[in-house]
Amino acid sequence: MTSGDPLHGRPTAAELVAAVAEFIEGDVREATSGQVNFHARVAANVLRTVERELLDDRDAEARAALAGLGLNDEAGLAAAIRAGELDERTKDVTACLRTLVRHRLGVAHPGYDSE
Repeated sequence: MTSGDPLHGRPTAAELVAAVAEFIEGDVREATSGQVNFHARVAANVLRTVERELLDDRDAEARAALAGLGLNDEAGLAAAIRAGELDERTKDVTACLRTLVRHRLGVAHPGYDSE
């Protein structure tokens, strides 16, 4: 399912999150100062992160990197590393970790992974 083909119609979850973020960034921040303004900025940044996560299409890449190691999720990766189960596959583990970090950076700090 892509962001252009929403399961529940329009507005999509990403569009709703973006609308609330715009409201907070605009009306709320303009009408407040001090601590409330700061918290509004933090809330808007959180909503923008959620929006990027909802629109992100690289989940399949991250899942494939984990599956390449025979794992389902990051918790399984951490457990396998701790247990020494992947000691003979350091290149594969490094490649997987790079993919996972790029995926996270793409959501949390867009553009960072292209620097």
